[in-house]
Amino acid sequence: MKNLLSSTAFIVLNKQLAKHLGLYEAILLADLISKEEYFIAKGMTDGWFFNTEANIERDTTLNSYHQRKCLKTLKTYNLIEVKRKGIPAKQYFKINSEQVLKILNNLSDKNLTTINKNKEIRITNKYFKKPTILEIKSYCLERKNNVDPEAFWDFYESKDWFVGKSKMKDWKAAVRNWERGDKKRPQTMSKIDSQLNEYLKGKEFL
Repeated sequence: MKNLLSSTAFIVLNKQLAKHLGLYEAILLADLISKEEYFIAKGMTDGWFFNTEANIERDTTLNSYHQRKCLKTLKTYNLIEVKRKGIPAKQYFKINSEQVLKILNNLSDKNLTTINKNKEIRITNKYFKKPTILEIKSYCLERKNNVDPEAFWDFYESKDWFVGKSKMKDWKAAVRNWERGDKKRPQTMSKIDSQLNEYLKGKEFL
């Protein structure tokens, strides 16, 4: 998720996030995420990292006034936490990753409309999260089906979670389709069972 919003060489902006928060706010958030990734690479583990107004202005061109205004908005949306500590005091930041992802998901879930040849086309864009084998197993137990969770996971993992030419949108629906396919498949008999069955049929004629 964070790689979509930041880069060490340049700032990548999510258009929907920029429309929702504001352009400057999206720029500052992307820059802070880039800085967070830098400190993670340096061994930071508690999520807190420092940055200075001068450094932010150099990287984003946002002056101190715009920085304060943007930080207020980001804190209002609970996207970041800010505190001052140390001697001399430095400004520390922490990214609320779950909240960032939640907002991105909510924005993506909204229907986007585009016009093609004077016809309105409704496009639904939803973030897909790959399930774990445990989640698949739990869902199969809930449905009391005979789907093999590991076989299901291996099959779609090999296809990069595509269904045909489209990215999977709902793995639970895929499980249900797999389940219906299992019911349609004829039950095959092992070679030994088949031979035993033929033997018993032949014995009836003796």
